[in-house]
Amino acid sequence: MSDLNKSTLLEIINLIKLKKISSLEITNHFIKNIEKSKNLNCFITTCFEKTIKSAKDFDAKKDFSGLLSGVPLAVKDLFCTKNTKTTAGSKILSNFIPTYESTVTDNLWSEGAILLGKLNCDEFAMGSSNETSFFGNTINPVGKNLVPGGSSGGSASALAANLTPATIGTDTGGSIRQPASFTGTVGLKPTYGLCSRWGIVAFASSLDQAGPMTKNVEDCALLLEAMSGYDEKDSTSINKKKENYSKNLNPKINGLKIGIPKEYRVENMPKEIDGLWKKGIDILKNSGAKIIDISLPHTKYALPTYYIVAPAEASSNLARYDGIKFGYRSIKGKNLIEMYENTRGEGFGDEVKRRVLIGTYVLSSGYYDAYYLKAQKVRRLIKNDFDKCFKGVDAILTPSTPSSAFKIGEKSNDPISMYLNDIFTVPVNLAGIPAISIPAGHDSKGYPLGLQLISKALDEQKILNLAFAMEKSIDFKQSFNRWWE
Repeated sequence: MSDLNKSTLLEIINLIKLKKISSLEITNHFIKNIEKSKNLNCFITTCFEKTIKSAKDFDAKKDFSGLLSGVPLAVKDLFCTKNTKTTAGSKILSNFIPTYESTVTDNLWSEGAILLGKLNCDEFAMGSSNETSFFGNTINPVGKNLVPGGSSGGSASALAANLTPATIGTDTGGSIRQPASFTGTVGLKPTYGLCSRWGIVAFASSLDQAGPMTKNVEDCALLLEAMSGYDEKDSTSINKKKENYSKNLNPKINGLKIGIPKEYRVENMPKEIDGLWKKGIDILKNSGAKIIDISLPHTKYALPTYYIVAPAEASSNLARYDGIKFGYRSIKGKNLIEMYENTRGEGFGDEVKRRVLIGTYVLSSGYYDAYYLKAQKVRRLIKNDFDKCFKGVDAILTPSTPSSAFKIGEKSNDPISMYLNDIFTVPVNLAGIPAISIPAGHDSKGYPLGLQLISKALDEQKILNLAFAMEKSIDFKQSFNRWWE
């Protein structure tokens, strides 16, 4: 059984299909790992009785028609799961049990997967370190005092620690790719609209996108295949034919043109990050790709644009949490207005309050044109930069993050420093295009570092193929002594 910790999602699926292991056996293996790993604080909610029953039901039916037949999976606690608590990492939703299932998770269960539990995340996905969660910060298995990144920190940590064979997260400004980089895993942010947003607790509706987080690129392609698809319940869902990403994986990238943007060489970037980027460029060259220097001139405006647009949308989306219909309600207050105020004051954490205040301010009368409208115009210019570049290149290579995982508490009192962690990931969300982070090396402390591949809209197959080719050359290795058990 111990070898299962080294098994990929695809290997586990094949073991189940070949009847070398039952769904119940693999489920019990992961449950045992989870119960021994409470110190990592990856899970907000577990549902092991339901999980075991579902595994037994699968073994009785032996229906192998789904892509994920009999595989137990844990998911980020931002996806609504029917009759299973969904908190979004917030006190205000700490007692919320949805009566419906998100489209993305429903797609997974339709493909034969089984729910293990709900994974910790920054409150309402607002954070880059998993320190804003009402349920406490998740620990990165890479080191005792390290953040796993955010907001999908619980997902990344659980995956790296082998508490789930694969998982799903959401990415609004880098919330899949940054934690993947920090934990030595693979994370993909798909094209906006490729995966349904229906049933996902909203942060910023024009930026949020669900995506896969896995141990390798092959698993990533398979999970994207399972979770994506058109959904008429989501008005932003793209109506297109489903693709067989895993079957079409091809490491032959000879002749592809890869852009290297000069604007991503930021001031004070660690030499290790720059060295890793050069290593990635060499790998692509040696694989037959052509390297082309490109310019994305409006990149420097991406972070300020994001931190106007995202809080504005958050301010609007979070207005629904008032203590009336669902969620936490304060017992203080002499009238309705005071009850609202106390509910929101007690129910939201500091980071959420900060972003709601910023968002409300930029949308307010007299400031809308100066901030929000201007930010939307700059967002269009950022997208235009990418569109122009993709006329001459097939994909873009950049670092995933400006550093490796940092210590818990190191940036929590400095919001600007925390926000700067998203400098390489945010432009992709503003443009609505896909990007993948793959583990590519370690820094001098032995902490993982990632490289990011970006492509034009709906060109996921291309970056998966490039990532697949790079993964074979990099041969990234990571091992833990399971110090947290």
